[in-house]
Amino acid sequence: MDDSQQPITLTELTRKQRRVLGTLLEKGFTTPDQYPLTLKACTTGCNQKNNRDPISSYDEDAVAETLDQLQRLGLVGVVHTESGRTERFRHYMRHKLTLTEVQLAVMTELLLRGRQQMGELRTRASRMRPIDSLETLREAVEGLVQLKMVQSNGPLDRRGIEIDHSLYPAGENHDAMPVFKGDPEPGDESVPHRATPPSSLRNSDSADTAQLTSRVQSLEARCAELTQQLSQLTSEFGQLQNSLRDLETQLGN
Repeated sequence: MDDSQQPITLTELTRKQRRVLGTLLEKGFTTPDQYPLTLKACTTGCNQKNNRDPISSYDEDAVAETLDQLQRLGLVGVVHTESGRTERFRHYMRHKLTLTEVQLAVMTELLLRGRQQMGELRTRASRMRPIDSLETLREAVEGLVQLKMVQSNGPLDRRGIEIDHSLYPAGENHDAMPVFKGDPEPGDESVPHRATPPSSLRNSDSADTAQLTSRVQSLEARCAELTQQLSQLTSEFGQLQNSLRDLETQLGN
């Protein structure tokens, strides 16, 4: 078994390590034709404005240093092209950790955006791997919780809970998971009574919320699709420019 196949226990990553590793994972899912990534492509991916929180502005030196750190951790490898002029980088998460593709997509999303609710997580991770239902997502997250790679602030079957990765280093300044209080238990007088709206109003609100959620999910999916298409077109345009320059050189221009 070579070094890329040796299993590891992943317990913590710095903020830059999470962003760089998450970018490699995401691009491997969404733009496989452009993966593995060059240093420049990885830097651009780390700093892109969509599907990132917070937005970063790393330079290539910082990303190169982080890639070196991830290589020493066994999470990233270097791929040399046939010309030998350009190094490309790939992740080894599939080799290092026993994760399903859905779990890998979930970890990718959490590394890139941090804490989020289950519905948000399902929508965003589904752009990398289809997640048919919240139950499918819960099963994946439960496995990650057992591996101590993910944390939640309440039972996974409760509405409104939030999910986050557990890879924060000790001492990192980040927002802690809020305590999920959920609905009050029957007879709990410590929680103020909330008036129950008429059933017709509840049903109307529920229908409006479901319709709005559906529209938001559709728009987010379309935005992700357009972003991927733009990235591919940009790459193809760059290749055409290189071909044109080569042709001009051959013609003596």
